[in-house]
Amino acid sequence: MKCAVIGGTGLIGSQVVEILNASGHEAVPHAQSTGVDVISGRGLDEAMAGSDVTINLTNSPTFDEASLAFFQTSMDNLLAAAQKGGVGHFVILSIVGVDQVPELDYFRAKVLQEDILKAGPIPYSIVRATQFMEFIDAVLSWTADGETVRLPPTPIQPIASKDVARAVADVAVGTPLRGMRNIAGPEVFALDELGRITLSHKGDNRTVVTDPTAGMFSVVKGDVITDKDAHLAPTHYADWLS
Repeated sequence: MKCAVIGGTGLIGSQVVEILNASGHEAVPHAQSTGVDVISGRGLDEAMAGSDVTINLTNSPTFDEASLAFFQTSMDNLLAAAQKGGVGHFVILSIVGVDQVPELDYFRAKVLQEDILKAGPIPYSIVRATQFMEFIDAVLSWTADGETVRLPPTPIQPIASKDVARAVADVAVGTPLRGMRNIAGPEVFALDELGRITLSHKGDNRTVVTDPTAGMFSVVKGDVITDKDAHLAPTHYADWLS
C-alpha cells in the first residue's frame, strides 16, 4: 500500500514510516519541512495523490483553546485533499478517554477531530492511546518548583511510543475500522507514584508531593484515561526507563 503519513517526521510519525517501509509498503512522510502545510493546505493535493491510506499524526502547536481551530482547519483541508486524491482509508491517533475530560481544551479539540473524521466521506480508523512514556518528563516539569514536584494521584497507564507506532501501522494497512481501537500500556500507576519511580531511576533527589490540584491531569476524574480492556502493549515502564 502507498501511505501518506502526515506529520511523518515527528515522534510517532517517523516510527510509523519506518515500520511500514520495513514491511514492504510505501510510506511517504509529509510535514512542514517537506513542503506540506495542513493549515494553508499547501502541498496536500500532491501528498495525497495516488495514496491508498492517509495517516494523520499532526498535532496542534498549543494545548489551549486555539487547538480547536487547528484541528477544525487541518481536518477540513486533509479530508478534502484525501477525497480528491482517491484515498480509501483515513487514520488518526487520539487519546483514551478523551471524551471524558471536557475541562481540558486540548481534549475537546481531539474530540472535535474525531467527530470531523466520523462525519467525513472516507472510511476511517481512530486509534486511541494512553499517555506516552516519552512525555512523563514534560509532565514532571509542569509542576516542578525547586526541590519538589507536585503531582495528583491520577491513574495513568503509560505506553511506549514504539508500541503506539506499531499499532497505528497495523491499523493503517488493515480494513478500516469505521470506529476506534484503544491501546494502552500493560500497567496502571498513580501519577504521583510514577513521578517517584521516574525521579528515583534518574538519581533525581527532588521530592514528589501528592497534590490533587496540581497540573492538567488534576481535572481528570477517576480512571477515565486508562483502559484495562484495551489492546495492551508489551513494553513495561521499568524496561522502558532502563
